[in-house]
Amino acid sequence: MTTTAETRNWLELPLDVTASILSRIGAIEILNSAQNVCSLWRNICKDPLMWRSIDMHNLGDLWDMDYDLVKMCVHAVDRSCGHLLDINVEYFGTDELLLHISERSGHLKRLRIVSCYNISDEGLSEAALKLPFLEELEISYCSISKDALETIGRSCPLLKSFKFNVQGCRRFHLESDDEALAIAQTMPELRHLQLFGNKLTNDGLLAILNGCPHIEYLDLRQCFNVSLGGNLEKRCVERIKNLRRPNDSTHDYEFYTEVHDTGSSDEDYPSGISDIDFMSDDYDDYFEFSGDSDYDFGYDYDAVLFD
Repeated sequence: MTTTAETRNWLELPLDVTASILSRIGAIEILNSAQNVCSLWRNICKDPLMWRSIDMHNLGDLWDMDYDLVKMCVHAVDRSCGHLLDINVEYFGTDELLLHISERSGHLKRLRIVSCYNISDEGLSEAALKLPFLEELEISYCSISKDALETIGRSCPLLKSFKFNVQGCRRFHLESDDEALAIAQTMPELRHLQLFGNKLTNDGLLAILNGCPHIEYLDLRQCFNVSLGGNLEKRCVERIKNLRRPNDSTHDYEFYTEVHDTGSSDEDYPSGISDIDFMSDDYDDYFEFSGDSDYDFGYDYDAVLFD
């Protein structure tokens, strides 16, 4: 079959099929490459319903390629025209970006932020106040404290799933139930809770069991201050359908899991490393999102892209 025929067949696919295919390649690839293939794809990629879910997954090395990920993400959020329900931001999130997302996506149901060290307690708290419909939240390898967790719990009453992950640490036996208590006191509707590498103790676990009576899945892997046994273990087994214990296998965990045995403070955790590969290595045609950004959220990117 000739190249022309193959191209024609691609273009003759039903629009909903083409949209489904494009939605699977991720926002970065859509904005950088796919939307520039042809006018049909460009029009599909400008449909707000294409941006109900935005996946800005990356391995943290796109900065080396001079990518302005913040500008790309802002543009993707703006294209959703308020229809955004699900967004994943990795390695580049900021307080300003999170506020932009929350202000333009009041019906957001799922938020995932990974290794976003420029997101602060204050920034996350301000965004949470504008996300009353949030049902699923993941915060992995970010510098967030109990204060932000308390605000999230009070501001997001529909929250059913919460993942709050750090790197496990054995050597210093650091203990803190602050985050566990914040969860227990403000997130009573949780069904799914992952606390990979957390410093909580048995007291913190007991508080969660008391404060979150609907939990069905609890992941305590690499929570080395928790010692399950006796009545506490019995209660966990009776209450929780899927219990991951501190020393259970991490084979199905997404991030780097080597236990951290060195460091000088309880904030000394290495970043998580995702094990998912890029979908494409072809960035030769990249132009519109390269270079330094002025973070002008009102800029008309379509005018640059589609003159």
